Amino acid sequence: MERNSSDDDEEDHQHLIPQNDTRSRHREDPTNGGSSFQIEDIILSRRKISLNKRYLLAAVSLTILIGLIFLFTDLRQQFSSFKVDPLSSRVKESELRALYLLRQQQLELLSIWNGTTSANSSVRVAVAKQISLNNEIQEELLSSHKTGNYSGSVVANLYERCVKVDQKLSDRRTVEWKPRSDKFLFAICLSGQMSNHLICLEKHMFFAALLDRVLVIPSSKFDYQYDRVIEVERINTCLGRNVVVSFDQFKKSRPPRIDRFICYFSSPQLCYVDDEHIKKLKGLGVSIERKLESPWSEDIKKPSKRNVDEVRRSFKSDDDVIAIGDVFYADMEQDWVMQPGGPINHKCKTLIEPNKLILLTAQRFIQTFLGNNFIALHFRRHGFLKFCNAKAPSCFYPIPQAAECIARMVERSNGAVIYLSTDAAESETSLLQSLVVVDGKIVPLVKRPPRNSAEKWDALLYRHGIEDDSQVDAMLDKTICAMSSVFIGASGSTFTEDILRLRKDWGTSSMCDEYLCRGEEPNFIAEDE
Repeated sequence: MERNSSDDDEEDHQHLIPQNDTRSRHREDPTNGGSSFQIEDIILSRRKISLNKRYLLAAVSLTILIGLIFLFTDLRQQFSSFKVDPLSSRVKESELRALYLLRQQQLELLSIWNGTTSANSSVRVAVAKQISLNNEIQEELLSSHKTGNYSGSVVANLYERCVKVDQKLSDRRTVEWKPRSDKFLFAICLSGQMSNHLICLEKHMFFAALLDRVLVIPSSKFDYQYDRVIEVERINTCLGRNVVVSFDQFKKSRPPRIDRFICYFSSPQLCYVDDEHIKKLKGLGVSIERKLESPWSEDIKKPSKRNVDEVRRSFKSDDDVIAIGDVFYADMEQDWVMQPGGPINHKCKTLIEPNKLILLTAQRFIQTFLGNNFIALHFRRHGFLKFCNAKAPSCFYPIPQAAECIARMVERSNGAVIYLSTDAAESETSLLQSLVVVDGKIVPLVKRPPRNSAEKWDALLYRHGIEDDSQVDAMLDKTICAMSSVFIGASGSTFTEDILRLRKDWGTSSMCDEYLCRGEEPNFIAEDE
């Protein structure tokens, strides 16, 4: 279906989030880890150009330090007669850790190399020498592991380039959610599409826990039909008590009313709620006893950082049923919210995840088409050109440049195939497919195919009559991406952010996860209108 420019403008504001809200949450990884170079190819020039002395000094220091450790510790003698004892195990772990650090240093040096122009010959020569020395030390350290029982899979696993992120679950800071059975919080989530609403719903759970209230999941006549993509009752199971109820359950237990409607944001519009949404609530039989109010001055375009005490104090109420909206843009205790598993104490990996039908369908698709080593790419294009070009730097990349970035990630991660989650036109994806080439071979880009009765991977969706639901399709895409070995996301997209949340909570996050062409600017940007 075609959309006009006004539709794109509306989507730009409603469905995407500011880039600076997300970039600080994830580790910046250098790209082009699989690149190679020849020092002989460097053409020296006599121009004197200032060096990045601090970085080079640090690189030299680290390299010399590891080299000295190697020279003064007779590691080969340690490993020549392999014996299982605590001392030798610690030596092995330390040596393999040194290999990992050298690899990380090499990636950083290669990043500097690739970002330095040929005119900066003195910088390139200095970096080249450090990479060469780095390689020599790696080879020496690896040589001690190439004999005996300690070679092969152990070294390969510990020296893996895209290792899983250590989420440090023991360091989680959480609150207990033990609501009073007669106090309710009505969730109001209105901005953007389903990804925005799921993020908003997770924040509402935090609010409900802080205020000791049961959370009321909105009706599908007012919001999305959440029970088609997530299992609401599973949230209660994870907490071991009733903490959420559906709107229909709430309506059966008491007259549906909102005693107090509190707005997190006061500007540019109270609660981000318009007259149309108020009419929808009243159409569900919900009476609103008071006018909309806000406890503070808060602009949705410039949200202030708020803490737990401020929220408890400002939203505390003796009323039985309160509504708070919209909290998607709320900047409240982000360190808590962004923890693996979220800010609430529970016994599951995450409170909001795809339902069982979608999880099983994703697993069957992966088993059919992808296997256990695949890269997932969220390649957002629709409505993204104007949105990205309004930011500095832009996040909309020409197809050839995007293909280069993707190819570098394939080299770095050794991914066999790429799962493509995209709203791009066929003309764009066809060009992208032709340009993603590694070692002279095209890397397959796989999208979910149209329905084929001969294929059984999606049979569960058809059996339960949810195969044509756009929100189910979107959640299935997210689930497949969240299960990938490495994920490349679209900076500024809440769809990407929800995938990163799932990967963080499920423990599938990789050290190689990053936004497409991270650290680069588009090599061509169109002028403004």
